[in-house]
Amino acid sequence: MPQVVDQVALARLYGEPLFSMPTDLYIPPDALEVFLEAFEGPLDLLLYLIRKQNFNILDIPMAGVTRQYLSYVDEIRARNLELAAEYLLMAAMLIEIKSRMLLPPKKVAEGEEAEDPRAELVRRLLEYEQMKLASMQLNALPHYGRDFLKTQVYIEQSLQPRFPDVNMEELQSAWRDILKRANLVQHHKISREELSVREHMSIVLKHLQGRKFVEFENLFDPTQGTPVLVVTFIALLELAKETLIEITQAEAFAPIYVRLAFTPV
Repeated sequence: MPQVVDQVALARLYGEPLFSMPTDLYIPPDALEVFLEAFEGPLDLLLYLIRKQNFNILDIPMAGVTRQYLSYVDEIRARNLELAAEYLLMAAMLIEIKSRMLLPPKKVAEGEEAEDPRAELVRRLLEYEQMKLASMQLNALPHYGRDFLKTQVYIEQSLQPRFPDVNMEELQSAWRDILKRANLVQHHKISREELSVREHMSIVLKHLQGRKFVEFENLFDPTQGTPVLVVTFIALLELAKETLIEITQAEAFAPIYVRLAFTPV
């Protein structure tokens, strides 16, 4: 451990404190660079120089702007030759415009204005400035993944109440109760009667018309005898099979109800 105790360590190397910078530390020249201004291209740099000095973009002083532009290009050439290539192309364009402005203008017909060598450069600068302002406005808007995240919440919701399915044992128990009640009614007249399941299906449907729910027991008339009760029960099963009626029950051991499958709740 070092003898100095009250001094604050600058760093730790393999767990050991360092109280002074090492003298044999080598830092490559390109390891650390400081950029005062970051530009996205030659037009961005040129627009920065014009706006910084409040020059009129429609009347650019080519001599001053070209001189400042070339001084910046000389700086980046010493650091990144590949990056400087794009800027050198714009520098050549500026020098060409500056040279053309030193020459006398070409003769034109009367009533026409001489072509300004800066016109194409001004057009490109104005278009670039519009696109840059538009991108800044878009960037100011909230971005998905940067300013907010998308969440999904699933809520199970049904437009109509879902009743629990009727247990087969409870349906059989209700049927046995009806048979017991039918057996209490004795008939002494013996007759032969042809019963139609389709006819009783129509009778059940008519009985359910205009009603939301009808109790299961109310669909049977014990006074008509067991054969009619059996046919009515078969008619109910056929209607349920064809999904024309629904047999529901609010909870276990609760009364069983029947309704039309298309009846609104």
